Amino acid sequence: MQYREIGKTGMKVSSLSFGASSLGGVFHDIREKEAIQSVFTAIETGMNFIDVSPYYGHYKAETVLGKALKEIPRNSYYLSTKVGRYGKDGVNTWDYSAKRAKESVYESMDRLNIDYIDLINVHDIEFADLNQIVNETLPALVELREQGIVKHVGITDLQLENLKWVIDHVPSGTVESVLNFCHYCLCDDKLADFLDYFESKEIGIINASPLSMGMLSERGVPTWHPAPVSLIEACKRAMEHCKAKNYPIEKLAMQFSVNNPRVTTTLFSTANPENVKKNVAWIEEEMDNELVNEVREIIGDQQRVSWANS
Repeated sequence: MQYREIGKTGMKVSSLSFGASSLGGVFHDIREKEAIQSVFTAIETGMNFIDVSPYYGHYKAETVLGKALKEIPRNSYYLSTKVGRYGKDGVNTWDYSAKRAKESVYESMDRLNIDYIDLINVHDIEFADLNQIVNETLPALVELREQGIVKHVGITDLQLENLKWVIDHVPSGTVESVLNFCHYCLCDDKLADFLDYFESKEIGIINASPLSMGMLSERGVPTWHPAPVSLIEACKRAMEHCKAKNYPIEKLAMQFSVNNPRVTTTLFSTANPENVKKNVAWIEEEMDNELVNEVREIIGDQQRVSWANS
């Protein structure tokens, strides 16, 4: 396992990190005991960065993760969670006010059984008025950072342009990291265009969803996947090509996403401890660059085709 610093935060994190969204049953139903064991396994295999959100499973992911964290020494991991996006009884809600952001931080700490948060993020800023993020949400989190309640502050979004806009409109040092998803994977590497910019601002880069929310997998996409059919079909052809070569596309996708040292860490999510072990083993193998080129050729003009967040 390789370790890289998130920007200038001093947090040296594993190149492959644990995304806890699956603990909320976001992708399919989970067995809680097995999900908790997956967290233990992640730590045992060298992952030291865990990302979650109150939105995942509408508080369930944080609750299940909190049960695992009670059994893990606090100095063995960095914990990232979020504010702004929530939900209850199957209904999604958004609230980026300073008051709600501060309340959410303390609520998350209670669910997670921790007394400080290493990295607090404003979640999916495209659902907010970006001016509110700049003038209200981020200043509230910076205040908590000054108090030591949170150690570092970041922002997340699918749209890279939104991340840049916010960073351009806040004082230097306000935003210490960005979390972007589905833009550094086999079917979309748009994040690469923004690396120079983020590095110039000394901002750490967290990549998520190396399987592009299931498109780059033998299981295939969930029914709710927002990608256009043409892209889904191109990724399916790429999957079948990899399968014919006895090289799972999941393996290639994981290797591709962690292979760029300029991307601090890549998050992947599972509630199965065996999947944790498998993914760690995959990234320790040398990537088949020829197969990468073949897959990207198959995806062809669907490269970098994106969608609206939902």
